[in-house]
This record gives sequence, structure tokens and C-alpha cells, in this order.
Amino acid sequence: MTEDFLIAFMPSGKRGRFAAGTLVLNAARELGVDIDSVCGGRGICGRCQIAVGEGEFAKLGITSGPQNLNTVRVEETRYDHKRGLKPGRRLGCQARITGDVVIDVPPESQVHKQVVRKRAEARDITIEPDIRLHLIDVATADPAGIFQALEEQWSLKGLDIASVDVPDDKTMTVAIRNQKSIIAIWPGYHDAIYGIAYDVGSTTIAAHLCNLATGEVMASAGLMNPQIRFGEDLMSRVSYVMMNPGGEKELTQVVRQALNELASSVASEAGITLNDILAVTIVGNPVMHHLVLGLDPTPLGVSPFTLTIEDALDIAASEVGLTLNPGAHAYIPPCIAGHVGADTAAVILSEAPYKSNQIILIVDVGTNAEIVLGNKDKLLACSSPTGPAFEGAQITSGQRAAPGAIERVRIDHDTLEPRFKVIGSDHWSDEDGFDESISGIGISGICGSGIIEVVAEMFLAGIVTADGVIDGKQDEKSSRIIANDRTFSYLLHEGEPRIIISQNDVRAIQLAKGALYAGARLLMDRLGIDHLDRISLAGAFGSHIDVKYAMVLGLIPDCDLTHVSAAGNAAGTGARIALLNRHARAEIEDVVSKVEKVETAIEPAFQQHFIEAMAFPHKTAAYPNLEKVVTLPQRAAQTNDKPRRRKRPPRTP
Repeated sequence: MTEDFLIAFMPSGKRGRFAAGTLVLNAARELGVDIDSVCGGRGICGRCQIAVGEGEFAKLGITSGPQNLNTVRVEETRYDHKRGLKPGRRLGCQARITGDVVIDVPPESQVHKQVVRKRAEARDITIEPDIRLHLIDVATADPAGIFQALEEQWSLKGLDIASVDVPDDKTMTVAIRNQKSIIAIWPGYHDAIYGIAYDVGSTTIAAHLCNLATGEVMASAGLMNPQIRFGEDLMSRVSYVMMNPGGEKELTQVVRQALNELASSVASEAGITLNDILAVTIVGNPVMHHLVLGLDPTPLGVSPFTLTIEDALDIAASEVGLTLNPGAHAYIPPCIAGHVGADTAAVILSEAPYKSNQIILIVDVGTNAEIVLGNKDKLLACSSPTGPAFEGAQITSGQRAAPGAIERVRIDHDTLEPRFKVIGSDHWSDEDGFDESISGIGISGICGSGIIEVVAEMFLAGIVTADGVIDGKQDEKSSRIIANDRTFSYLLHEGEPRIIISQNDVRAIQLAKGALYAGARLLMDRLGIDHLDRISLAGAFGSHIDVKYAMVLGLIPDCDLTHVSAAGNAAGTGARIALLNRHARAEIEDVVSKVEKVETAIEPAFQQHFIEAMAFPHKTAAYPNLEKVVTLPQRAAQTNDKPRRRKRPPRTP
């Protein structure tokens, strides 16, 4: 009997057992893993490049390494000689399984590359950078003389004067930081310097290159966080470090490499050199914050969720592995609590609830929702473990936002027939020209915004009950209600691939939205309020969901829908403000020091709020503002049944 082995693909997390000798590319196709290939498996195009995970993977119970694939074939050697393969890369069309193995599919090998939706938002920012350029005249071309003349006015610590060639007109441009130190020097006239605002998310990383004098965003770029290969969510990455001594070094290395790749990308797009970049700001959740700094994140994985560093940092950019101008500095805003990071500090700086008379709820929706509530009198903050369901993970046909992903859904309440839109097309599926518009894109799955809308539409159409059960009796009304073992599913798309919404998918959304609502409600209790004046949804995901459907599902408490809005990439905007305005740094540090932290993991009321928030839109809370614009199905009669034990929020990251 032929021996079979486990193969797991990252970052998708899809896995299966295959016979020895199975091609990696064939295994990927059978599992629905996104790997490109156009040459028919002949080893010519090189688009199916993969990397092998090395070491113990305790979660999978296997040891993976290059030895668990066949030896390198002549086709791969030929391709490497002609076009070059990165160290450790194999061609998926030539590599065969000979043992249990973890395969990393890099972004460039994916057909449906993720759309990184962290663009720079338009915002008026007062420009007060801590670095300014000065053109000076020097009396001599002798380095020693120049050094002495400059040192009489400014600090020159660490500056290499000897490497500067003074032009005939005896002029030089110096970059002076905080009116005290010269951090860079150029011969002659140098007209501009730049900085980068980084938003390091657990899923995606974005970089915005700004002119430090004008504030203009010169270029923006984003990529998937390469740490995903070590774990889909934050807790998985912390667990990886716990189970692999020294694993934090691997995670730090890959995220710093990503920051440098983004720096090169935006510099190239703007037509400047890395030497022109003198400042960066970096924001991220506490785990990302610690890993960028090279700190062990494991204290954040267990109660009491202790931060190693919580204060703001102003350090040399080289200390976080950035290869920019040698004099470049990095500013990292303060973290707020063990699960509320510098990214939330940046959101607060961007949205400025501390200047408002209104009670504002700000939710940065992600794998770990970070929540801020309050106004100029008081601010509270917490995090809620929503998990990755909102981003397409743990969903039957789920995927990240990429061309071909369903992102909008509507269901006819009478026939239960759906129509939808996919990323990359402006047409709805029932419109003329839809098939032509997705030619070359196809339909590949459903992303976070589409999942929110389809589950909400299923609820409004009566397919899903308020308790989150897909009603099998609806199969009398439509053949799209299909039996799935002992439960039922909804057939959203009949084709290749077949896209269904299963009972488990609905449950995953319930768990995620229940945790998010419970966190918000906990802060409202602490503040002693039942009414919100405004709700702001931040983050890439929050910016692309329809606020009406978010409220139909009960992700957020009831509020006048005209006062619920998307804040865009508020963390990125806050990072840009801190980059361009030195006074804003002191301002946010002062505000953060006064924020009251609420730890959901140890709050007894959180579990009760979570249980009640499992229902659509909620088991007991009224939604009068929502009912003005949406006809909600009649709420089921209240019961005294005890909650089922299996209903638990996602793990605290």
C-alpha cells in the first residue's frame, strides 16, 4: 500500500494527505490553494515557486524540511541558471512529496494576489517636522575644518564628514534634527527629504512615503505580512515562539525584511534613493510592535498580558533593521495595554475623540478588534478577540481580498436567488457584461465584506434564524438551501469553484461579531452609558463593509446610521501625523497616559455580553435606529435555556 503524507500550505492553512510522489502543484490544485502556473508543469515559467517550512510544527504534529521533497530536478537547475531561484525555493511543478511537509506560497506565486487596502487617506495635517534642511556656505573643502565649523553650532555625533565632497561653490546642505543635531549632509544644494509612515498589521503591512517639508504622500505600497507563514493570527505566532525557542528572531527578521522591501518599493516609485529617507514612524498592535523591536512576545500570550515596553520610542532606524540614511530615526508611539497597541494610539491621534463633546465609539476591525470609547472628558480602550473570520479565514469558501473574491451580496427575499459583485469588476452578477468583466479574473471565493453581507442578507431573507441556524425548511422555497450532513448550507455560486455558506461559517461570524459587540458593550457599561453619538469603523476591513449590514448582524451597538462611518486607514493616518508633526507626538503620549484600560479577558461581564451578542442582531438589546431603515425578522421569543458550552469567543491573541 502506498504511504501517504501530510502537506500543509501557508498562508492559506489548507492541508491534506497525499500519496508519496504527488507533485506539490497537483496537491495545491486539489486543495484549492492559489498557486500560479502557465507552462503546463514544464518548469519553464517559474510562476509556481514555493518554499519549504523547516523545523517542528507542533500544531500539525510534524517535522518539515527540504528532505521531505524529492531532490532538485534538472528542470529546476536549468531555470535557476537562466532566471534565478531565490535560496531555498523549489518549483511546485517539479517538487514531489516524500514526507510530511509545510509549503509556503509566496505572494508572487499566487494567482489572486491580495489587494492591500491600506491607502493613504486625504487629511489636513499641520506640518511641523523635527527635521529641516539648511544650505550653508563653508570656507574650506578640508574635512577637519568643516567638522570644526559645524560642531560649533550643532552636534555631529556619528556623522561621517570625511565622505562628503565639497563642490567648488563651497556649499553644503545639512539636515538638522530638533534644531540640535546634524543627521545627514550632502554636497551642494539638496532640495528634499522624506519619511515613511508604516502601519504593521498582523495581515498586511502598508508604507506611505511623505515629503517631510510639504506632507505630500509621494508613494504608497503594501504587502501581506510574511509572518503569516508562522501563524494566521497573533496567538498562533506567539504559540510558534513558545514552541520554538528563538522563533521570535525568525518573526522579527521577516517583518523587518518586509519593511525594507516596502521602503525600496516606495522610494523607487517616487524616484528617490533610500539615502533621502531620514524619518519613519511605525505603528502596530502589541505583538507586531514587540516583534519589530526584536522583543519576545510571549508575555503577551498569557495573563496578565504584560508589555515589555509601553512608552513611546525615538530610536535610530537602524535599531529596527531599516537600511535607510544612516542618520534616519524611527518614532514608535506608545502602546496602551497588553492587547491595545501603538496602532490604536495612532487611531486616537487620527480621530481625536479626546477633543470631542460627543461620545464616540471607534472600532479598528481586524483579527483582533481594538476598541476606543469616550470623548474629551474620558477615554477607555480594550481589545476583543474576533479571530480571522472577518478576513476570510476559517470560512468554507473564504479568502483574502483579491481580484475574483465576492465582496458584495444581495438575496431576493422571495426567491432566495443571490446576486453579487466581485473585486475587479464593476458589474453585478445579474447584469449584462458581467461574464466579460470577470474574464481573466474568474470567481475564486468570498472575502470579509462579502461574508458580512451574505450572512446579513441570509438573516433578512429568513434563511438564517436570529439564533444563527440555517433553516432547512427553506429548501421548499429554493434549491439553494442544500443539506450538508446534519446541517444545511446556502449555495451562493454554482460553478467552479462552488461557493457555499455553511452552518459553520455562520457560527464563525457569530463568534467574531459577538466578541466585538461584547467588548464595545463592556466599555459602555464602564462609562455608564446606553447611547452612542457616533461610531467610527477604522482599518481596511472596517472601511469596506457596509455599515448597515454590520449593524444588522450586530457587530456594533445601535446608533443613528447617518452617524456611523468608515474612518479609513486611521492607524496609517495617525502614523503620518506623528511623522509630520513633532508636537503631535507629545500630544498622543499625553492622551494615551490618561486612557483607562479594560482587560476583557478578566472581566466577568464580558462572557455574558458575548453570549447575548451571539443572536442576530442581539438577543436582548433594542435596535430602534436600525429598524427605521431595515425590516428585521420578528425576534424569537425569549427562553431561559442555558447557553451551549460550545459557544465561546475566539482566543485572546
